[in-house]
Amino acid sequence: MNDTPPEIAELVRQKLMSRSGSERFVMGVHMFDATRAVVLASLPAGLSADELKRQLFQRLYGQPAPF
Repeated sequence: MNDTPPEIAELVRQKLMSRSGSERFVMGVHMFDATRAVVLASLPAGLSADELKRQLFQRLYGQPAPF
């Protein structure tokens, strides 16, 4: 679903692309860190470190962890 008017989407795109590559990279890292924190908070308490990693991988990438 996309309920954003095209002119607003283009404005957001222009603002994002006006940033340097390193600024956009850092933004992506921060978004990933925030997503990781939300996913970790949603997992059951008391998981072993290995099981936590497996479930985090599954949730983020939509497939079983290869480890």
